[in-house]
Amino acid sequence: MKGHIRVLIVDDHAIVRKGLTVLLATEPDIKVVGEAQDGLEAVEKAASLKPDVTLMDLVMPRMDGIEATRKITEAHPKIKVLVLTSFAADDKVFPAVKAGALGYLLKDSSPEELLEAIHRVNRGEPSLDSTIARKVLQEISHPCNEKPTTDPLTERELEVLRLIAQGLSNKEIASKIFIAEWTVRTHVSNILGKLQLASRTQAALHALRSGLASLDDVPASVKKDIS
Repeated sequence: MKGHIRVLIVDDHAIVRKGLTVLLATEPDIKVVGEAQDGLEAVEKAASLKPDVTLMDLVMPRMDGIEATRKITEAHPKIKVLVLTSFAADDKVFPAVKAGALGYLLKDSSPEELLEAIHRVNRGEPSLDSTIARKVLQEISHPCNEKPTTDPLTERELEVLRLIAQGLSNKEIASKIFIAEWTVRTHVSNILGKLQLASRTQAALHALRSGLASLDDVPASVKKDIS
């Protein structure tokens, strides 16, 4: 098996995982080494299997693909992540790229496009769907200097943003507002995507600037980071 591209398939739909496995089995230089049905399992499988390329869905239970991508690329820089999703919205594209995804492909791509993307990403080359590439180039050429998004935060996202500004962890936020921790992670990813922010610290600063939180609410550790 020397020289094979070792691939981990991550998707919450078994039929998608099976279809991808069958497709990749036709390629003599690609070997599927494992499957994961959510982001949490993806992080665990990536650590144990050390794949060359991880095919990553984005919308999954327990932990979404953006958070999983961030954790995998931070812990294992040699593992390349290729997002394979149905979503081309800005609030998915930019957070995924910022999280460390080297490729971003839509599920309506052809098998040939997928195989080429796997090879490109494995070589360390970015591989973006043409729709996604236009978004990224537009963002680079004309960065937003006014409102970061036209898509307003939901009431729940505003609530989560206020709690982020208070220095609460995802687990603490989940306990406080009685939702699952993976749901909090999804809200945080959506907030960062909509506001075009790269970190929780930037989100806390945004909350202060926009009047959603006051300095009295913010713990000393967070004040230090944003000062």
